[in-house]
Amino acid sequence: MGLTNNDILKKLRVAHKLRDEDIVDILKLVDFRMSKSELGAFFRNENHPKYMECGDQVLRNFLNGLVIHLRGPMEKKGK
Repeated sequence: MGLTNNDILKKLRVAHKLRDEDIVDILKLVDFRMSKSELGAFFRNENHPKYMECGDQVLRNFLNGLVIHLRGPMEKKGK
């Protein structure tokens, strides 16, 4: 059994010492809106009634936003 998207999101949150507000702000960098309560559902125990699986789209947008957060915005290619 491999890692789920929820596991990856949890590990990245711990590794980069991110709070829920930070993750919401990172998602805003790629125009992906999510509330803190929606985000909190990803970090709950799998047996919790309000647990939600993190979809590929959420994880992809978070990773793209994390790149912008860490490196800064991509420079425009000009002629």
